[in-house]
Amino acid sequence: MAITAEAITHSMRSSMEASKSSDHPYRHWFLSRCLPDDAIEATMTLPFAAPELGGVSGKRELHNKTRTYFDAENMNRFPVCKAVNDAFQSPDLTRAIATYFGTDLNGSYLRVEYAQDIDGFWLEPHTDLGVKVFTMLLYVSNDPSHSNLGTDIYDADKKHFGRSPFQSNGAMVFIPGDNTYHGFEPRKIEGIRKSIIINYVTDEWRAREQLPFADQPIGH
Repeated sequence: MAITAEAITHSMRSSMEASKSSDHPYRHWFLSRCLPDDAIEATMTLPFAAPELGGVSGKRELHNKTRTYFDAENMNRFPVCKAVNDAFQSPDLTRAIATYFGTDLNGSYLRVEYAQDIDGFWLEPHTDLGVKVFTMLLYVSNDPSHSNLGTDIYDADKKHFGRSPFQSNGAMVFIPGDNTYHGFEPRKIEGIRKSIIINYVTDEWRAREQLPFADQPIGH
């Protein structure tokens, strides 16, 4: 069965409608069954190598040269990358996201990163505030040992508050603000922790090569 943008859009809309939200310590949502089963299976087997950390972690940008995106090249190589990009670029899904999560995507650009984290990876608390207007952390790996590898959530003082569930095809969503601190506490990672990081970014985003539709802002 072909993996289509229409099927992904339908699945995402259903996932949003069934999502659970919390206002503490900031407004965020937990979603499940985000993508159709065949799409999530295809993302698990994408042939991208997990980057080596070289003993350095704390910020993803420390390893910019080895990060992987659903960019124009990979969209042409892999049907699932194209289907995901087409769905999250579509007026149907972007309008639904803007309405449901209460954010303005007009004039923003889609950016999709395929993250593969290995043992030794960690992230300091950060907010995503700046050029990002939407963040969705979609968990892909289905290793049972990964159940405790969800995103760590912090309060405005960067005090650890809780942790998102980590389940394959589940996600955490938030709209970046000055208090949306999140990260990843150092802990053992067996194998590879895989996730898809879906952002909409403003026109100020400099790394245009990461964007699958660098000349097609949302809503234009």
